[in-house]
Amino acid sequence: MTNRQPLLQVSGLKKYFKIRRSILSKLLARQKDLLVRAVDGVNLAIEEGETLGLVGESGCGKSTLGRSILNIFPPTAGEVSLRGENILKFSKDELLKFRQQAQIIFQNPYSSLNPRKTVRDIMTVPLVQKGIRDPIKREEMIFSLLKKVGLSEYHINNYPHQFSGGQRQRIGVARALAMNPAFIVCDEPVSSLDVSVQAQIINLLEDLQQEFNLTYLFITHDLSVIYYVSTRIAVMYLGKIVEVSPTLEFFDYPLHPYSRALLSAIPIVDKAARRERIILEGSVPSPIYVPSGCPFHPRCPEKIGDICRTNLPELREAETGRLVMCHLYIDQRL
Repeated sequence: MTNRQPLLQVSGLKKYFKIRRSILSKLLARQKDLLVRAVDGVNLAIEEGETLGLVGESGCGKSTLGRSILNIFPPTAGEVSLRGENILKFSKDELLKFRQQAQIIFQNPYSSLNPRKTVRDIMTVPLVQKGIRDPIKREEMIFSLLKKVGLSEYHINNYPHQFSGGQRQRIGVARALAMNPAFIVCDEPVSSLDVSVQAQIINLLEDLQQEFNLTYLFITHDLSVIYYVSTRIAVMYLGKIVEVSPTLEFFDYPLHPYSRALLSAIPIVDKAARRERIILEGSVPSPIYVPSGCPFHPRCPEKIGDICRTNLPELREAETGRLVMCHLYIDQRL
């Protein structure tokens, strides 16, 4: 991290979903509405031109965080600043302009494209939103975008069902690029693709990043993928960021006990390079009933007594450029 202002700053971001009880349940059983704490006080800073990898188990809140940052899911609390401007205070017109600066590539290329629209129709929507009214100019721009993502101009009249999964994801990438954004949330963009196609899409995203100076938040549960694409890695557990580290340092020696457990689960062919497998007890707690203290303490093999059960640790610097939310490191520094 540098001393300059980050491109994107997330401060105290929360996104809670309310589960409404029936009127009968409220009257007879006196049950109140429940809150799902999907994102619970996240702080992040993303530098211009970097790729921040966001990892964690399924259900930890990764995708919700990405959508909350873009205000697709309006946050419950907190701030999201792009180049110093809090987007959560934007008017409707200002939010439309923000959409030109920040885009998303969705996980499933089979459901993220309208099956009733051709590639021309799909690509026309963002270009019109951007203000390109001339149909000839739009056509030229669509041809250019398709070429950049590895498709042909002859695909322009085809429907999504006529493409493979990898080709559909390329259309999704082209659609995101049409707005000429500075920041893109990549929400598990390769998880539903074959391994060989995953490599092609990852290489495409890296080439486009270099060409257009893009900044990525790359969400995935696959640590093998994140190793090759990310500059830094943020680990998420139960709605909270528990560690932020540069990629190489993270894979050499992760700081948080949860991070060590994640890395130990990566299959490695070379016996000499294998890590000792760390088996976590129990399952991930419900985001409705978050444990007191450190949210990881019920499963943590390194918990240190009552402090982990009662006190929530802060995400703070344990080493230069490395943040961790764990009492182990806080006690050492004290």
